[in-house]
This record gives sequence, structure tokens and C-alpha cells, in this order.
Amino acid sequence: MKQHIYEIHRLTWQEIEIEVRYCRESFAGYAHIEIESVCRSPLPVTETGYRSHFTRPEVIAEYGGPLALVEAMLAAYAKDKNWRQSETERKQLSLF
Repeated sequence: MKQHIYEIHRLTWQEIEIEVRYCRESFAGYAHIEIESVCRSPLPVTETGYRSHFTRPEVIAEYGGPLALVEAMLAAYAKDKNWRQSETERKQLSLF
């Protein structure tokens, strides 16, 4: 059985510390990326703060690497109306 070797990277997105774990050869020719906010804060790509994503290694190379792909995903998903609304609600103080 082949052992999967992961690269571990960190990035900060909108003041949220994110760990990105990347395995180039994970499953049937696909690469595996795990995206996890360190404090499990919601992210545009996941309400739970964790997402597992499989894609072809060529796609990751086209973006310039796993961090660039994750940053592009975050930027694209952050444009979603539901994300913007939930983010606004989280930032506002609640009396209840």
C-alpha cells in the first residue's frame, strides 16, 4: 500500500488562519487538498471550517500551486450572496 505524503502550508485569509494540506498523488490520479481553518471558523468553501477536495494535479499546477488554488477558491466562493450575508451577520453584535 502506497503511503500518501502531504505538504502542509499555512495562509491567512481575511484574518483567518488556514492550514492547507496537499497530496499530489492521492487517489486514482487525483491530488487531494484539505482546507481547514485553524480555529474552525466558517469559510466561503465550508460552513464547518474543513473541506476535503480532490482534483487533477494539472489543475493545481495551472493555478501555480495548492495555495494559489485555495486562494482562488476562497475568492470565488466569497462572492456568493449567501456567504456575504452570513459573514455580515457574524460580524454584527447580537443582543440575543
